[in-house]
Formats: sequence, C-alpha cells, structure tokens
Amino acid sequence: MPRDTLTADRIIRAAIELLDDEGLDGLNMRSLAQRLGSAATAVYWHIKNKDDLVRLASDAVWHEVEAPDLDATDWRTAAAAHAVGVHAMLTRHPWLVQAFGSHLLHGPAQARHNDLTLAIYEKAGFAAADADRAAAAALAFVLGSTLGPAAQVSLNRRLNKNGADAEQLMAEAMKRATETAMQFPHLRKRLDTTAAAEYAGAPDNSFEFGLRSLLDGFEARLAADRAEPGR
Repeated sequence: MPRDTLTADRIIRAAIELLDDEGLDGLNMRSLAQRLGSAATAVYWHIKNKDDLVRLASDAVWHEVEAPDLDATDWRTAAAAHAVGVHAMLTRHPWLVQAFGSHLLHGPAQARHNDLTLAIYEKAGFAAADADRAAAAALAFVLGSTLGPAAQVSLNRRLNKNGADAEQLMAEAMKRATETAMQFPHLRKRLDTTAAAEYAGAPDNSFEFGLRSLLDGFEARLAADRAEPGR
C-alpha cells in the first residue's frame, strides 16, 4: 500500500486488531505494515514510534464505552453503567490492562471518561477530593476485575507460541495448586465441595457482586457524611 493511501486512523484500527490478536508483545511496525499491506517506513510517516502507537490505540478503544446521560439518570445507575461499560471494553482488549502498567497512556477519549466519573461522583454528593477518591476506587476495582482474564489470555498465547501443550500444562499446574491449597482449611473446605477447575476461576457474578458492594459503600459513606454535624 503506498504511503499516501495510509491514514493514522487506518493504522490505529489495524494496530488494535493486531493487539487483540497478538498482545503487546506481538505489536511491531513490521507486523503492522504486513497487516496493512504496506512498508514499515510508510507507517512511520504517520506514527512516531511503537509507544505512540500504543497510546493512540488505547485512547481509541475508550470510544467504545458508552457515556451515560447524567441528566436522565441517577448517579448510582450512571456509575454502574459506566463501570460495566469499561469492564466490557477491557475484557475485549486485554492488552490495555497490561499497557496501563507499562506505557504512559493519555488522550481525549480517556480524559472524557475520567471527567465523566468525576461528574458522576460529584452528582452523588461527594466533595471534590472525595469524588476523586471514589472515581479512583471505582477504576481500581474495574481494572482489578479484568486482571485475571487478561493474564489468562497472555499466558495461553505465550504457551501456545512456545509450542507447549497449553491444556496439559494448565492441568498439571492446577493439580499442583490444588495439592497445595488442600493444606489450608478454608481452601480445603471449598475444594471438598467444588470441582477444582470451577473454583480456579472467579465465582459467577463476582464482578456484579463487587460493584454492588462498592456502590453500597459509597452510599453509606455519603449518608455518614450527611449525618455529621456541620456537613
């Protein structure tokens, strides 16, 4: 593909597809150029380097998260909808979870959602500093909830690339982990009543349970603040 037929948007879309397929380790300008049917040098006319490409791709996927209308709903419904939307986006793009810890990520789409979360928690009744804390806590919870699935995707990709039998290795690791867990009373009780393979993953509705508990805590904090004299 000639350089003048490439655009930054086309490159970023292709980079997202490559990242979804291969993860951060699989992203390089040569592979991206092959996907675009172009030369790597042509990509550099539009994108400065790999770090810049990851930053642009990460900001682009934030557009997938629908922003709730704060004028049409209450703060808790908006907070839950936004957290669910971010969680779904991160689940679709597990590389972004890793990128948060290895790249400097910023951009207008991400900033728009950061601004929205502050607006949600200010609408709830938190003062500015506590709205910052509530927004940070909500994001930390959502990110933490996606770490396990993202790590699993990365592990399976690495094992398969190394020519290993991923299923066999996972089964062996699970057997050893189960043997270790049986030494501890609470884990042993769970394993006595639950198949080890089922217990290895998060129980059903763990994200929903955690989000509901987090928002319950915010409501309790707001009620306590309102009950304090002088507030």
